Amino acid sequence: MQDGLRIMVESKTEISFVEAIRLWLRIGCLSFGGAPAQIAMLHKSVVDERKWIDETTFLHALNFCMLLPGPEAQQLATYIGWRLHGVKGGLAAGTLFVLPGAIVMLGLCLVYALLGHVPFVSALFFGLKAAVLAVVVEAVMRIAKRAFKTRAMVGLSVASFIAIGLLGVPFPALVLGVAALAYGISPFVPQAFALAIPPKAEDVIPSGQSLRTVSTIFVWLTIWFAPLALVALILGSDHRLVDIGLFFAKLATVTFGGAYALLAWLAQAAVESKGWLQPHEMVDGLGLAETTPGPTILVTQFVGLLAAMRAPGLLNPVVAGILGALLTTWMTFVPSFLWIFSFAPYLERHRSNRRLSASLTAITAIVVGVVAWVVFWFGLHVLFADVGEMTLGFIQMPSVIFSSIRPDALVLSLLAFVLLLVLHQGLGLTLLVTTGVGLVIKLALPGIVGFS
Repeated sequence: MQDGLRIMVESKTEISFVEAIRLWLRIGCLSFGGAPAQIAMLHKSVVDERKWIDETTFLHALNFCMLLPGPEAQQLATYIGWRLHGVKGGLAAGTLFVLPGAIVMLGLCLVYALLGHVPFVSALFFGLKAAVLAVVVEAVMRIAKRAFKTRAMVGLSVASFIAIGLLGVPFPALVLGVAALAYGISPFVPQAFALAIPPKAEDVIPSGQSLRTVSTIFVWLTIWFAPLALVALILGSDHRLVDIGLFFAKLATVTFGGAYALLAWLAQAAVESKGWLQPHEMVDGLGLAETTPGPTILVTQFVGLLAAMRAPGLLNPVVAGILGALLTTWMTFVPSFLWIFSFAPYLERHRSNRRLSASLTAITAIVVGVVAWVVFWFGLHVLFADVGEMTLGFIQMPSVIFSSIRPDALVLSLLAFVLLLVLHQGLGLTLLVTTGVGLVIKLALPGIVGFS
């Protein structure tokens, strides 16, 4: 099986597994800045500096990973590790890409849950929260540049904003529906998706790969759901941890478009439908995820921890919270190994599939609209103290009391906008400045009107 998986390795010199481990650990510890920065770091490390794979292979692998649900940067690392050293290489790359950030995120989540009302900690998170709005706006602009190839794609983005924000269409249904529509109509209107003439497919699938694929899917499905089954067996199927595990398993299968698109569904489900978190807590969670290395999708760990702590059953709340965070991380990231190990051998054949390309293009377009809704939703909850909801027939929309605007949050958000979008400073510096100013506003200037 190992020989079958180690196909297409082009390096003429043997790459040491220990050397690869050191690189994956380094990237896992330093991969700040979200998926674009992480992908750029991977490219620099394995293409430019070490020349472990070539440019064409890297780009094809990136396009393949963007077709998959889940964190595309982690999946890209897993794919490269798999190409170099088979399954053990993919496991090492994908695990080390996530593990450092997951450990840091767990610690920050516990600090938030246990000490969030301490003035210093509350002021610290206030500065992070104010920067999040600028971060997500920058994400919208970045994705839009890639997505808006045609007027049809702009229309899809506007429609997705209305569907998810005003009509309450679930994110999974929106993604799957648009992907299926694009797949079906793209042969008749290829110009709507700006489809180029595809390269000739190279059939590099080894003999017996179909049987190996079925076996791989079965093994990884078992690995994926084994901890959830154990939790249900010990604590009962009605325990909050089981609900958390099932929710994030479902999320892992439809999270196309990266972490910011995922936030729209989290806001709908975890905040509005399930009532696990308050809106401002979702903003806090994203602020924490932005401060850690690894995928921004680690924000799911924050949701799992708080949700489990608030319904621990017979467990100690802290123990339940830690289990909730660990289970969430497992259910979110293990599927990446399932997708890569099962479907990567077919990558070269599907490079030429124009229908899949159309589906990816359409998904990217609707992600712009979804993330734009996240910006709007987050902006209201960051900038206003009183945010409600109003219903007009079948349309639901947020409502605000304009007199409840928070001047301190407005000032910090504008500062973050200037740093990120005008001065083009890095995310790390922006977060450092906004948290510092937030501490000053909350702790040193509490007597100023509107800054208390």
